[in-house]
Amino acid sequence: MFLGRMEYGRALAWQLEFVRWRRAGRIGDCVLLLEHEPVVTVGRGAEDSDRVPRELLLAHGIAVYESSRGGRATYHGPGQLVGYPIIHLRERDRGLDLHAYLDDLERALVLGLARLGVEARRRAGLRGVWVGERKIASIGVAVRGWVTYHGFALNVCNDLAAFRLIVPCGLPDVEMTSVARETGRPVTLHAASAAVLLGLGEVWGVPRKL
Repeated sequence: MFLGRMEYGRALAWQLEFVRWRRAGRIGDCVLLLEHEPVVTVGRGAEDSDRVPRELLLAHGIAVYESSRGGRATYHGPGQLVGYPIIHLRERDRGLDLHAYLDDLERALVLGLARLGVEARRRAGLRGVWVGERKIASIGVAVRGWVTYHGFALNVCNDLAAFRLIVPCGLPDVEMTSVARETGRPVTLHAASAAVLLGLGEVWGVPRKL
């Protein structure tokens, strides 16, 4: 189920509430699927070169948030599928291995993209999902009490021009791409949500949809 468009701060508040409920055992594993209003988030691994002047971004109608997730700077906006899995790692077969969790997210996205007609891959030493040398999905997560939040951003039918205002994920020469660009046809976020959930199911069981 796709939740629609949501401002980043509101989505973060939702995540933290779900993390609290999951840690307390009030809910099971789940995933929030949505899209954001235009925003640049700057992760814990950011360097000075990642910090584009806020005035420039605000002039383009793009908000800026410092984020508790791993990784560096990235852009979110309409047409991009954002997934926030709320997963208790203590209850997963692969245990408290955050690198294994990140690997699983990448594998699930590759499988989901295959269902959308995109041949994607993982790249050694580089987080995210790629089509050739072009990046189609970014990943950055955080953990609180071994419950995950933040997650992935898959470019589906979004305007890729906004990525030129930043250094995406700290990779100055990276070319961003999208499902629509790779397939040459329109793809809805609902279709992308369904494909990604099936990919998650193939990897470690579909989290309960919201």
